[in-house]
Amino acid sequence: MANLDSGDSANYTETKILIVGTGFAGLGMAIRLKEMGINDFTIIERANDVGGTWRDNHYPGAACDVPSHLYSFSFEPNAEWSRVYPSQPELESYLQKVTDKYQLRSHICFDHSLSKATYDEISGQWLVNTSGGNFKARFVISGNGGLAEPKLPDIPGVETFTGHHFHSANWDHDYALPGKRVAVIGTGASAIQFVPEIAGVPKQLSVFQRTPNWIIPRGDRPYSRFEKWIFKHIPFVQKIVRAKIYCQNETRVLGMVLHPALMKLFRRAATNHMQRQVTDPAMWPKLTPNFPVGCKRILISNGWYPALQKPNVDLVTDGIKEIREHSIVTNDNVEREVDCIIFGTGFYATDNPIAGKIYGRDGLQLAEAWKDGEEAYLGASVHGFPNFFFIVGPNVTLGHSSMVYMIETQVNAISRVLQTMEENSSATVEVKLAVQQEYNEGLQKLLGGSIWATGCDSWYKHRTGKITQLWPGFTFTFRRRNQDFKLSDYHFDSLANNS
Repeated sequence: MANLDSGDSANYTETKILIVGTGFAGLGMAIRLKEMGINDFTIIERANDVGGTWRDNHYPGAACDVPSHLYSFSFEPNAEWSRVYPSQPELESYLQKVTDKYQLRSHICFDHSLSKATYDEISGQWLVNTSGGNFKARFVISGNGGLAEPKLPDIPGVETFTGHHFHSANWDHDYALPGKRVAVIGTGASAIQFVPEIAGVPKQLSVFQRTPNWIIPRGDRPYSRFEKWIFKHIPFVQKIVRAKIYCQNETRVLGMVLHPALMKLFRRAATNHMQRQVTDPAMWPKLTPNFPVGCKRILISNGWYPALQKPNVDLVTDGIKEIREHSIVTNDNVEREVDCIIFGTGFYATDNPIAGKIYGRDGLQLAEAWKDGEEAYLGASVHGFPNFFFIVGPNVTLGHSSMVYMIETQVNAISRVLQTMEENSSATVEVKLAVQQEYNEGLQKLLGGSIWATGCDSWYKHRTGKITQLWPGFTFTFRRRNQDFKLSDYHFDSLANNS
């Protein structure tokens, strides 16, 4: 049971609801609260502006791999998208405009990085410490997402490198690449976007690939002035486009979960794409994955293969043995001197660092509760952590469609819980352990027969092998499951009974 020390009892700003993060999740939740007539909420944001993922990931070529008309709030369509697939600057600008339209800035505390959140069982409040001040809140809603903390590779000597280095999620635009020997470690979703943008710039670019990925063509193009006029003046056309994109993406579930053999169609498309773009057949084996299509994230790019064939670019497929002060040594003992390393090595997806900062009933650390793999009920509630909700929590990520759809689903579900508490004069809500366990056992059973369980190592999986990131089905199934709200799934209590 947490108790405030005498020295900590002051200087806590009180707020009914504390939201963490100003990406799609945090902003969407805040807008919904205002629609409910709830204005007693605070959003903490570690940066100095809104945007989340689309503020932080500003590397060259950063863009979404879901079409723009689907990757946006359903209640806030944008007729001015410039392209089929939105770029990072457009998405950041979109979120800034949404923030201003719904007058959210007065609720946001910028430059407030979460340090610790502790549930105080006596008061039934969450005590939240941040780099900019402390808060006391009845509810905490985490919208920080699972891809917020950049991850460096576990390579011997990585900390000894004395040259310039940065992660793609913290791109250093001030560093001049011309004339430099640059190494890129990682060939995932970020690298296939920024490598084509910088490939012709350095003196030498060495791309270190651990495993290749299945890549399909990116059907991108600019929207014409006439199309944007139509979207703006005949809104139902934009709704039709959105619905079409949604339905097309949903069909992928048939191959990923229900009939994995159907993914052979994607394999044929990816293989043809690679062989059309790579002129040297000797490179094909290096670029062909040894796992089924969809086991890892399917990537989309028209520039990746051409970039690898530039005269100054070297694709290195021997594993990295170690990193030295000025060089990288591969398993074949070849040493390559480099001036700069760019890490395109992803994020802490299955071991989210925020879990080490959250303490629930009896001082239980969320990281300890999740030591065998993250799990929650409907990706939002965790037993032992009353009045705490996640948006884009465990098993909510998608491999086929828009996360904004999932975010809106969770925002609406959390809103229903809050409304129920208000109607019943409840002080706390906590998912029942048996309900959480049954739900996750069902998820893992479905995931066990999916394409993601076919043996490849991906960021979808926890180190124990448990798939903790993905929702195993159609997004409309997730929405229907959330709409089927049952009071009996939760334990509601008054503060008097909770003390």
